[in-house]
Amino acid sequence: METVASSACRKETDSIGSKNIPFDVYYGLQTLRASENFRITGLNIHDGIINSLAEIKKAAALTNCEVGLLDKKAAGAIISACDEIIAGQLHDAFIVDPIQGGAGTSLNMNANEVIANRAIELLGGVKGDYALVHPNDHVNCGQSTNDVIPTAGKLTALRLLNNAQKELERLVCALREKGEAFHDIIKIGRTQLQDAVPVRLGQEFCAYASALQRDIHRMEKAKDEMRCVNLGGTAVGTSLNADPRYVQRVVLNLDKITGLGLTQAYNLFDSTQNLDEFVAVSGSVKACAVTLSKIANDLRLMSSGPRAGLGEITLPPRQNGSSIMPGKVNPVIPEVVNQVAFNIIGNDVTITLAAEAGQFELNAFEPIVFYCLFQSIDTLAYAVNTFIDNCVAGITPNPKRCRELLEASVGCATALCPIIGYQAATELAKRALSENRPLREIALESGLLSPGTLEQALDPVRMVGPD
Repeated sequence: METVASSACRKETDSIGSKNIPFDVYYGLQTLRASENFRITGLNIHDGIINSLAEIKKAAALTNCEVGLLDKKAAGAIISACDEIIAGQLHDAFIVDPIQGGAGTSLNMNANEVIANRAIELLGGVKGDYALVHPNDHVNCGQSTNDVIPTAGKLTALRLLNNAQKELERLVCALREKGEAFHDIIKIGRTQLQDAVPVRLGQEFCAYASALQRDIHRMEKAKDEMRCVNLGGTAVGTSLNADPRYVQRVVLNLDKITGLGLTQAYNLFDSTQNLDEFVAVSGSVKACAVTLSKIANDLRLMSSGPRAGLGEITLPPRQNGSSIMPGKVNPVIPEVVNQVAFNIIGNDVTITLAAEAGQFELNAFEPIVFYCLFQSIDTLAYAVNTFIDNCVAGITPNPKRCRELLEASVGCATALCPIIGYQAATELAKRALSENRPLREIALESGLLSPGTLEQALDPVRMVGPD
């Protein structure tokens, strides 16, 4: 790569040809070509993977210096440039689209060029003077896109999952608090949207918390796979062009920089070929999204009304619900949780297809995997955040309505089966429904049970289990 500077632009040349690049930008020719070729989403590269790339390049420079492949001056400048990126600087120089061809080469070169040009500045040179620090020979020394990009994806996923888990833990706590607060409120349970047997409102909320705790556990297990990286494998896992001493040390240095508990993959060949680990992570996120969507569905149904629905709980009003119907307030927060879940499920399908589509020694579709995965984890965390603060924390019960629906239901007939038998209990339930009268009244009239036995049998507290 050659560079010729003019007053407003510098001209850079590669094997394809030459292009003028604005003199003040930190990216170079390969980044510019990529930005022209891949105008796909119009979105920026995720800040998380930019920082992850900087950490990898820092670890590589440090390691190459340790083994004598990079002089201390150049290594120091590269490390300083990486530190600036990690601190949030120079992110605007990452101009390639998140969805790109080439297995992420464009993104890797974007990082290499930005770091090289900033390092050149730190050494007193001018941008594009790659004799001082070269994007490929120095910044990318001992590396390939094929080990850098998967490693960067894993670092980013780990951190995003950590954030999502924090929000989920908050939601678990909020649901458990509601479960405790609603412990004494007994309502009719429902199966297949039909009246079932009584439950505590608190039991329902504690069940939500339990399910989400299981989702958190799944994510934690999936994170273990993200800690095993293929850095050091270079192009196909054979470590070609990487010094053996570098291969042995680079992940150790990266772990020291990140503090994420990283290990190098035992089989670098396998780890370079396959993306099943990202499928596992996406699956854990999807499972959690499904749980959240089910909870949101339940809250929408329980809060339906306010007068013509179930009305067992009240959600906090967040905004006017209609442009035409006065006073209408919709369950907008559960609705957005549902929509986030739908999107995550779709992203999981894309990730699955992309992982399956790899051939031989490499999967070229990592960009779409990361685009979808990062979006899924981010939106999950954002949705949970608003779910807690703008919905769950403000839920209030309607005990009177819960009692009314409980008394009106024939689901309690189930408790009579051990005493009078299934068939007799069925007949009482059918009669209560046909005559639109309380089951208790019908059962007393039947003479099948004494008043005392009936009272005990239909005591809802006895039906909902121990405290």
